[in-house]
Amino acid sequence: MMDNLTFGVKYTLMKPRDSKSFRHIYFTCFLVLYCLILFLNIWLSVVIVLQRALHEPMYIFLCNLCLNGMYGATGFYPKFLYDLLLDSHVIPSYLCALQAFVIYSSVKCEYCTLAVMAYDRHVAICRPLDYHSKLKKSSCILLLALCWSVPFISVVVGISLSSRLALCKYNIDKLYCDNWSIVKLSCESTVTNNIYGFVFISFYFVLFVSIIVSYIKLVIACKASLECRRKFWQTCVPHLFSLINFTTAMLFDLLYSRYGSRDFSEDLRNFFALEIIIVPPIFNPVIYGLKLKEIRKRLFKSCVR
Repeated sequence: MMDNLTFGVKYTLMKPRDSKSFRHIYFTCFLVLYCLILFLNIWLSVVIVLQRALHEPMYIFLCNLCLNGMYGATGFYPKFLYDLLLDSHVIPSYLCALQAFVIYSSVKCEYCTLAVMAYDRHVAICRPLDYHSKLKKSSCILLLALCWSVPFISVVVGISLSSRLALCKYNIDKLYCDNWSIVKLSCESTVTNNIYGFVFISFYFVLFVSIIVSYIKLVIACKASLECRRKFWQTCVPHLFSLINFTTAMLFDLLYSRYGSRDFSEDLRNFFALEIIIVPPIFNPVIYGLKLKEIRKRLFKSCVR
């Protein structure tokens, strides 16, 4: 069977409610959101890069989180803004595959980065004497490479599997493309896609469990030392907020993509679809910028110069 991407197939995306009447309001709101995401993440990234005191593994991983947030947001906002401006919600199959790749490789990269940051905090608090030996420069580069390569490979394989399916429908019931929405358009058996999807859901579930185990050990370690408790509240609390926020967003998106029903209200469906696109890229730089003392101090300095 020929690959669907070679036929120039076009999909129709869901339109926001009353898009014709309020598209300029929608356009303005989402443009402001996109600019805010870019501004906050670029600002925090630049501060981390320029300040030598912040060239530590924790801040390097945070910088990666910011870069990934901008990468994922760019997979959604430009196309959505274009659609609102021209009132056109059609997307060619190759651009749909590209959008699905960018958004979902970003989602998986973010979760891998959060897992690496949990490991970083675990070593820093539970085994401080081994911190610089375990998280030296080469180790950080390897961990960052894994944060990007594993999601990229997994998403490429998933999209390749879905692109070979024969399609019966062309309407995607979502504001942007995702791999599972394309799979649901097929009139063929999707058993292989299902199995592959559950394998990677299981992989990220294992990551989540490993993060929780790390934090259980951290809490136990903090009981014995006032210094450990201080480090925990200063550096682990923002990470926990980010983890809870992003896990909730992933859960919403998973439930919506696989089990969403047209019986749900349109507003609820759109909320499920957009929560993972809007909230984490804004939430992460704000919570880390406010909570981490070293970053907060340098952000304020950069404002007054």
